[in-house]
Amino acid sequence: MHALRGVDVEIPAGELVVLLGPSGSGKSTLLNILGGLDRASDGDVMFQEQNLSTMTDAQLTRYRRDHVGFVFQFYNLMPSLTAYENIELVTEIAASPMNPADALELVGLGKRGDSFPSQLSGGEQQRVAIARAVAKQPNVLFCDEPTGALDSTTGRAVLQVLKNVNEALGATVLIVTHAAATAAMADRVIYFADGQIREVRVNSNKRDPQDIEW
Repeated sequence: MHALRGVDVEIPAGELVVLLGPSGSGKSTLLNILGGLDRASDGDVMFQEQNLSTMTDAQLTRYRRDHVGFVFQFYNLMPSLTAYENIELVTEIAASPMNPADALELVGLGKRGDSFPSQLSGGEQQRVAIARAVAKQPNVLFCDEPTGALDSTTGRAVLQVLKNVNEALGATVLIVTHAAATAAMADRVIYFADGQIREVRVNSNKRDPQDIEW
């Protein structure tokens, strides 16, 4: 099974990029390879003149720790920790972390730091997960179906947070999704099908997430 075939793409630093395609098209596989979670069986993956394909496991761990933030569809928060403590857990291993309180403010949850995940809505939990990912101030933020478990109103709010993070921190943001409407907010859209990139489109007229029709 070849999950990806002949993929060749360049992602400029600082852009908000949407990887769009149906389930099983290879989007998440590419995201995992770029994030250092999986290894490509062939080819090179370059980040700031470093080749991820030749890194040892220890080097990949440092790459993920120092440069990368992850946001998944199902939040992955520690249920026994408050929102603040979930973020604090990550900042303890980061090189130059953001204050957890500042990270919560960035996602609009400055007053919910003492709440446990079970006391938060799905959208609020996802925003805590985003705050946790950005608190270590990564160069790249990888988001795998971040709105997949949310309704349209909450999903737009989460996309707005990702846009704010991209603009406020200058982090490159990659969003994997099968929701075609999300493409309207991106600087660049990469269209996937059958393990291949079918098209890369630069978006000259971006729309605000709140204006996106689900």
